[in-house]
Amino acid sequence: MSLTAKTQTVSVPERRACDILSINRATLRTYRSQQDFIGPPVPVDRSRSQSIQPNALSEEERRAILATLNSDEFCNQPPAQVYYTLLSRGQYVCSISTMHRLLRRQQLNGERRNQRPAQQHAIPRLHAQRANEVWTWDITKLATIERGVYLSLYVVMDLFSRFIVAWMLSKKENSTLATQLFQEARERYSIERSQLTVHQDRGAPMTAHCYLDLLGELAITASHSRPRVSNDNPMSEAQFKTLKYQPDYPRRFDGYGHANTWCKDYVQWYNHEHHHSSLAGFTPSQVFTGEHTRVGAERQAALNEAYHLNPQRFVNGPPKAARPPKHVYINPIVDLTEGNETTAVNFPTLTRAKAI
Repeated sequence: MSLTAKTQTVSVPERRACDILSINRATLRTYRSQQDFIGPPVPVDRSRSQSIQPNALSEEERRAILATLNSDEFCNQPPAQVYYTLLSRGQYVCSISTMHRLLRRQQLNGERRNQRPAQQHAIPRLHAQRANEVWTWDITKLATIERGVYLSLYVVMDLFSRFIVAWMLSKKENSTLATQLFQEARERYSIERSQLTVHQDRGAPMTAHCYLDLLGELAITASHSRPRVSNDNPMSEAQFKTLKYQPDYPRRFDGYGHANTWCKDYVQWYNHEHHHSSLAGFTPSQVFTGEHTRVGAERQAALNEAYHLNPQRFVNGPPKAARPPKHVYINPIVDLTEGNETTAVNFPTLTRAKAI
């Protein structure tokens, strides 16, 4: 006995069907009217598109246009400039879009002018384990009460201890003053040859030939920040923020004498009284001179006495006085396997300033 399956047609109202399919009823009606007007689709003869267009440029015309675009006069000009230049001379060869199409077929599209190649600057990576191993310096502007008049404050700081080893206030900014400042600082701290690395940004005084020649003569390694990178000299920038956020910092100085007196008091406070947060609360002078060892022992003795009197107040056991870091970096290499900053890094040799 055979069974014949019968298909039943179920009528669904148009509104209900549109709701189920999320179709707008007006869209459905527009589609139906277009189908009734246009009729069934007609197959396209693809062979017709392969035929030569009667209005197309000939091969000779294409070569002539490409020769014009690549000529000495127009080889560095975009098609729009070539088009309007020729048109002003009473010449019309083709449209701007045709010029682009011909150049694109020859892979000559894009920027036609000679471009400066991309500059690759190495990331400055500095590592200090002792004082007078790496210095970092920068220049900041101090405003005066006279509109548009600024003073330039040069500050040279030791990277390991944050100690300001030299500073100078000037009415102008130039490389001669920077050269004089480093010459005096080098003699004051008896810096030996090949002992010191100096890090700075790429300002005019830092890249001047006379300044770099001095560093080369003294066998001091010169390190520069990358262009348009704001955090390649973070220690100097942080020091300037500390300077300008002092409670007694005047918004504008009365003149050179006023600014010089204020900066002298600030440097004295910063080096000998400021408990630096990055130095475990020690002053830059204590770390620079090594006195932090004695001061750290006194701090530990005070903590031991406090623990002996009230041990229940120290839930984590006997407290330990924090010590300043033994390694200070600029742009350290991060050990991804350990998830922390590596302490054994082979830093690339920095470029030595040209010796005289």
